[in-house]
Amino acid sequence: MRAKIRDTEIFFDVEGSALVVDGDQICSKPVAFLIHGGPGADHTSFKPTFSALSRKLQLVYFDHRGQGRSARGSKETYTLDNNVEDMEALRQHLGLDKIVVIGGSYGGMVALTYAVRYPQNVSHLIVIATAAHSGFLERAKEILASKGTEEQKASVQRLWDGNFENEEQLRQYFQVLGPMYSLRYDPTKSGIAWSRNILSVDAINVAFGGFLRNYNILDQLHKITAPT
Repeated sequence: MRAKIRDTEIFFDVEGSALVVDGDQICSKPVAFLIHGGPGADHTSFKPTFSALSRKLQLVYFDHRGQGRSARGSKETYTLDNNVEDMEALRQHLGLDKIVVIGGSYGGMVALTYAVRYPQNVSHLIVIATAAHSGFLERAKEILASKGTEEQKASVQRLWDGNFENEEQLRQYFQVLGPMYSLRYDPTKSGIAWSRNILSVDAINVAFGGFLRNYNILDQLHKITAPT
C-alpha cells in the first residue's frame, strides 16, 4: 500500500487485524509502527521476526522516503527530520491516535526523535541497538580497530566516507560486517535476508556523510513521556 504524504509517497504494509473478537466483545488492538534501520535498507528486515507481535498489536511497517519501495526523490531530502515528519504524516493519513513506536538501529534514532517531538502521540516506545547522539560513530571506529578484520576495515571505509557507489557495494558491506553486528551471525541466513532488501546508497551516503555526524538529542530525551 502507498500513502501520498507531504512531498513524497511512502510504501507501508499492515500485519494483523485492528479488531479482534473476545467472547461477546469486539476489542481494538494497539497499533505499532516499526521503523527500519540503515539508512538505506527497508522494512523487510523485520519480517518474519516481528510477526509474532501481531497477536497483540496491529503492525504497520513502512519504508523511509527514498528507500525500499517508497518513492525516490532529491537525495537532499533524505534526512532524519523528514523521516520523522513522514512518520507523523503517515500516522495522520491512517487516522490513528497514539501509537506504539518500535525502532532498531537508525530506526531507533528516528523513533527517539519522533518521541521527543511528538510525545503526545506515543503510547509506548521500544528502541533497539540505537543511540541518542553521534558519539556512537567514534565508538564504532574504536571497536572496529580493535576487533575488525582487514576486510571489514576496508569495507567500512565507504561508510565513514559516505561514498557507496552502488547497491552491490552496500549489500557486500552488510554481509562482511555481519559478525560485528550480531554475536549469532549466520552468513547463510544473512545472505538470504539481505538479498530480499531493496537498498539505497543515496540514503546511507547522505546520512553518514552528513547529518548523522552532528546528530544529538541527549538534551531532549526528558521530553519523552511514554514508557520506554
